[in-house]
Amino acid sequence: MQPDNLISLKDDMVAFIAGHGMRRLNAFVPEDVPTVIFENEHADSWKDFVEHAKAAGAPFLTMSEVVLEKSDVAILMEQIRDQTFPDDAAEELEDAEYLVRHVGKVGYLQLGFAHQGVMFIFEIATDWYDSFQDLMETVSELGGIVVDDRESDE
Repeated sequence: MQPDNLISLKDDMVAFIAGHGMRRLNAFVPEDVPTVIFENEHADSWKDFVEHAKAAGAPFLTMSEVVLEKSDVAILMEQIRDQTFPDDAAEELEDAEYLVRHVGKVGYLQLGFAHQGVMFIFEIATDWYDSFQDLMETVSELGGIVVDDRESDE
């Protein structure tokens, strides 16, 4: 079971990486880069990942985090309200309102290292962050739907 804030895990990662004599680069590896996703098999899989990076001769690891901001939730709720109007009791809106209690928390961490032209990635996320991402996808999909409610003149 994941905690609802990954800040302690991030601190452990920073210390572990430094303890292995490696450096960190604050950077996010986007999906359009050739990647291999490391399987998160157990609670300390990230330690295995760091050790693999060191064994591969990587001079540094990339590290990225996502902290849920109040503005992120506000924008999400506004978009849901716009797309579900006049149904202000939409399930998506309730889900977005639930996210308010996670503002200021770290919900996602990504570690990465380059080896032979490929980025190796380790990712971990909280359940609420996964829900946030699902809501964002739902909103973007709903935003692309065009409803033609004009009556036919035929």
